[in-house]
Amino acid sequence: MNNLKNIKEILDLGTIEEKIKILESLSSTDNIEIIQKIILKLDDNDIQVRGEAFSSLVLNENKISDLLINSLGSQNKNIRGYASLVLSNRNDSNAIPEIIKLTYDQSSMVRACALGALGHLKATEAKEAIHNCLFDSNLEVRKSALQAIIDLGYSLSKDRIKEMSKEKDSELERLLVNVKKRVDRKGFEPSI
Repeated sequence: MNNLKNIKEILDLGTIEEKIKILESLSSTDNIEIIQKIILKLDDNDIQVRGEAFSSLVLNENKISDLLINSLGSQNKNIRGYASLVLSNRNDSNAIPEIIKLTYDQSSMVRACALGALGHLKATEAKEAIHNCLFDSNLEVRKSALQAIIDLGYSLSKDRIKEMSKEKDSELERLLVNVKKRVDRKGFEPSI
């Protein structure tokens, strides 16, 4: 196994292949410095390296939640957004209050990631934040909010569905069909 200095050097200066190989070997580390370095790789220039860092963090069975939750406050939007998804993939419901805050982030990518995370975590306490995102200026954020509503088992009013249907986007239309089915079943699920 590589020592700490070698691992940090490879993650900073290695080739894409070297970074991926070392990240693959780090999914069980409990070394705080290395975990922080892996979190930084969520913003690597290479998508494969970012993906391997994501995977390494999700698969890590050690108690790394506090480090991940702290990274939600990063200056870097990729780290904020992807860390929220890592936490949701780890089923870390303790992160929900901090992830809710990200629904107000200045980055639409971070807001969309946070909504995906909240939906995956079935975060019923995020109902108001998710509802607010239905009115977001960014279409991807609105679609993420709609998917979170579906994940949580909520429905929308017929008027809200009609209003959102005015936007011509095939993915949005597909999501609205799923929500409309809930309304047609006479509001079996709670409505937003």
